[in-house]
Amino acid sequence: MKAAAGRFVSRAAHMLEHHPKQVTLAVAALLLGAGSIAVASIEDPADSLPPARQVVEDVVPASLTAQSEALGAFSYNLYRSDTMRGSDTVESLFSRLGVTDAAAAAYLRTDPTFRTRVLGRGGQMVTAEASDKHALVKLTARWASDDANFQRLVVERNAQGQFTTRVETAPLVPNVRLGSGTIYSNLFAAVDESRIPDGVAIQMAEIFSGAIDFHRGLRKGDRFSVVYETLDADGEPLRTGKVLSTEFTNAGKQVNAVWFQEPGKKGAYFDFAGKSLERMFLASPMEFSRVTSGFAMRFHPILNQWRAHKGVDYGAPTGTAVRAVGDGVVEFAGWQNGYGNVVIVDHGKGAVTLYGHLSRVNVKRGEKVARSQNIGNVGATGWATGPHLHFEFRENGIHKDPLTVVRNSPTVELTAQARPKFEESVRNVRLVLDAASTSHLASR
Repeated sequence: MKAAAGRFVSRAAHMLEHHPKQVTLAVAALLLGAGSIAVASIEDPADSLPPARQVVEDVVPASLTAQSEALGAFSYNLYRSDTMRGSDTVESLFSRLGVTDAAAAAYLRTDPTFRTRVLGRGGQMVTAEASDKHALVKLTARWASDDANFQRLVVERNAQGQFTTRVETAPLVPNVRLGSGTIYSNLFAAVDESRIPDGVAIQMAEIFSGAIDFHRGLRKGDRFSVVYETLDADGEPLRTGKVLSTEFTNAGKQVNAVWFQEPGKKGAYFDFAGKSLERMFLASPMEFSRVTSGFAMRFHPILNQWRAHKGVDYGAPTGTAVRAVGDGVVEFAGWQNGYGNVVIVDHGKGAVTLYGHLSRVNVKRGEKVARSQNIGNVGATGWATGPHLHFEFRENGIHKDPLTVVRNSPTVELTAQARPKFEESVRNVRLVLDAASTSHLASR
């Protein structure tokens, strides 16, 4: 038996060596045969189905003339939205909305409701519905009337081609939105690209003012994510609410914030570790502007000599609101040499702030002022070559860099009783911010 088996193996090896193709085909046929037997032994539900039939028919397309006539008979309406500008005319508004309708333009130019409630009032959201011939079908303008409601002006064309105007009141609907972006030039350009309201950018700059210098410290490639409230009208955000949480990576360093309110206390922003981001002083006497001259030596543009610049200059248009950076009492309000119109505020414990070159002074000497209170407006009075705010911070008579003072001002921490609820909020916030960041990366 062993000898016979040996002869079989020897013969098989000889065949495989000298006739490999024939051996391979034989093995494949054997396996296929075995496979067909194995499949046949299993009952297939498809066997009970009727046999498939192939049906072939000739398809004759409609003539091009018939197709063209069908397309010509099809009508549709176009929708477009834009924001009303203070300088808008009916024609400029129609141009942006894609409307070409002389009759509608003539009606709006003479309609008293549209002229008094919409025309010349910037910031209102306007939506136009137009026919495929660009004729106006319906125009809707929306604006907030109070904290809870908005008004909707509707101009509509009826079946007879005549226009009617009505004003409706509807409730604003609170909503939560998220967004993220990357800095390539500045913060406002980044939020514009991400379609985030400017009000959100201003709040982020305020929240992180003690950690990030948004005037001089942003770097290309810095990233941010933010969750914020909106009040919506007809599904579109009409007013920006509070920033609920945000995360910012600046020069490789990550900072974060979440809005949290302890029972019986005023709400505030904290980092994820529970440290308050609310400081004694605001980082800037204006909401958000560009620094044009920092706390350093500079060549004085009027005196034509190098002098120590003991403050920070904020370039801004004449009339821009100026606010007190902290609680205090007005020490001086009026004209003072090169400062022009100036306000000086005593914050106690040797801390004094000065606001110079104002076009208007809105406080009086001896008046108590609160943090963020309007005290004047940007101007170019005194020794100024153009409209800007000159801001100084002094401690015991010594000039200090305002941005450094803000970063070193004290903060408070959460109480032990509130920490468990706060940590639960942070866990939820992290998930949402991660989702905002992921969606931004996926869209790039």
